[in-house]
Amino acid sequence: MSKKVIWTIIGLMTMAVVGVVWLQMNLIRTSILVNEEKFDANVFTSLNAVVRNLEEEEDRQAFLHYENGYANIRRGNIPAPGNIKEINIGLSYAKDKTNGETILLDQLRAQFTATEPICNNCKKEINNNNQMRMAYLNSNSLAQLPLKDRINIDYLKETIQRQLNNNGVKTNYHYGVYAKKEGKFIIMDDKFTMNESMNVSTEVLNNINATKYKVFLYPDKKGSSGMLMMYFPDKTRVVWSSMWGNLLGIASFTTIILLCFAYTVNVIFRQKKISEMKTDFINNMTHEFKTPIATISLAADSITSPRIVNQAEKVSRFANIIKQENKRMNSQVEKVLQMAVIDKEEFSLKLADVDLSEVIKTAVENITLQVEKKSGTVSMDLNADNSMIKGDYTHISNVINNLLDNANKYSPEKPEISISTRNVANGVEVIISDKGVGMDKEARKHIFDKFYRVHTGNLHDIKGFGLGLSYVKAIMTAHKGHIDVKSELGNGSSFILVFPYEI
Repeated sequence: MSKKVIWTIIGLMTMAVVGVVWLQMNLIRTSILVNEEKFDANVFTSLNAVVRNLEEEEDRQAFLHYENGYANIRRGNIPAPGNIKEINIGLSYAKDKTNGETILLDQLRAQFTATEPICNNCKKEINNNNQMRMAYLNSNSLAQLPLKDRINIDYLKETIQRQLNNNGVKTNYHYGVYAKKEGKFIIMDDKFTMNESMNVSTEVLNNINATKYKVFLYPDKKGSSGMLMMYFPDKTRVVWSSMWGNLLGIASFTTIILLCFAYTVNVIFRQKKISEMKTDFINNMTHEFKTPIATISLAADSITSPRIVNQAEKVSRFANIIKQENKRMNSQVEKVLQMAVIDKEEFSLKLADVDLSEVIKTAVENITLQVEKKSGTVSMDLNADNSMIKGDYTHISNVINNLLDNANKYSPEKPEISISTRNVANGVEVIISDKGVGMDKEARKHIFDKFYRVHTGNLHDIKGFGLGLSYVKAIMTAHKGHIDVKSELGNGSSFILVFPYEI
């Protein structure tokens, strides 16, 4: 799969995920707006109901006062309405026309309380006298009263709570009654603000002033006496309360989609890299086998040549070449098979006492001839006093030989290779350094991956399958050891191995 196709798929998947998330967020935003509108409608319905209840209660009280007064008039206990200058319910007093004396209606009721039901004829007269009753109820004297004298604060508190509950608004609130005539709030949260001990929070006062939840109180032809205002500090929580389950579900499923998407992208790139590494492996293997096969073919042809077949010395020489090249191919195949066994974790270590210093000396002796051909040097600095460890001699030897071989291969001219040892806590540290081509940061991330090789373009002058360092890593892990690398492009590399004394 080409990079263009991969990035096209990733782009389409990204657009799909972003689109789904956007649609979900849009649905949530719409739901929140609907919830907020519903909350606002319920609040205004409650406030309007409170205003109606206050007006009805005032009319009811006024009518009761009128009924009591009219019944007493019919009994003869109070002068007839024509002899009374005015009876003002809201002001709660009556003024006798004959002597101009002002008498509180409460006193009149205490003196002339009806002790018997109103007679049927009286009721009939009252019902027929609608004009008088309506004039009495709609008296302008009520509008002239201060707003604080027209509101029963206990009744207001109970009505607000009841109407909010009836309309499903169950949350904390603050309310205030603003009097137009006084130009200030006369009631705040169940208390009259005229009380000097009343301590009104500035924050609450500012919020109520800025609220959109307000209705006019006692509106008439001349306007309104004031306003009832409410503020809900937990409105946001109430509006969002029904959305938390949906939000949690959306967040969870979106996270799962994103994680799966990220994992899929990672797998695609990893598989592409593995595919590229396998392609490189096949190319390298082809070049690794091509030379020995060609050499064996030439040697075999030479042996069968009539001019050579009778010359024992040359036959022996060509036979030896065939043997060496066959051994070389065998070695390469063995590496591949060995990695397959390690990958399946089917190999077992043959543990024994291993002297790292002796292993290193033998490995250096083997690599020295190759290094000297390139006019290079190999130096040893074995400072470990105790270099005996438990391990598999063959695998540990292969680890040291592989690293020395890499140091030589990646030092194109005059290799300068050094190997040192020292004792560390519970083990021995081995450092193999060179001054070769080095590696960049990206290469350092992948050098222990199977089939990975530092990119050298289309050149195959550096032999190998990209299995050496992955083998080294596997063996160090099997020995419960540790391997690290320090390298800079153009400044060589250093491999640090730590072998524990005991596995």
